[in-house]
Amino acid sequence: MDVLVEVVAAVIVDDGLVLACRRALHKDSAGLWEFPGGKVEPGETPQQSLAREVQEELSIGVTVGELIDRSATTVGGRTIMLSCYSAALVDERPTRSTDHDRLIWTRIPALPDLEWCAPDLPAVHKLVASS
Repeated sequence: MDVLVEVVAAVIVDDGLVLACRRALHKDSAGLWEFPGGKVEPGETPQQSLAREVQEELSIGVTVGELIDRSATTVGGRTIMLSCYSAALVDERPTRSTDHDRLIWTRIPALPDLEWCAPDLPAVHKLVASS
């Protein structure tokens, strides 16, 4: 039976660069890139969930903005419904992550040069097309 997982991610842009995070070895999809975020918990709005997840993973605050993309991707018997929102830093740029072994800031046209997790690809394509 297919399981639906509601996930949110932050497209954090600072000074014309966007944050990409590489999943650490101890995580599913290790070595692949993604936008930071996580699962929506019961009773949370997607925006509340995203602010919480970014705080937990990156130890920074963000202001959640507009929805960029919402797409479903099936991965290993689960359907990931990923909603990507624009987000602005409230604090300094993050320097570490609980879920990632590398954080980079890159220009939007260079995003396709990275090997992305499948659920993030629709947002990557939309961002590049509109840049």
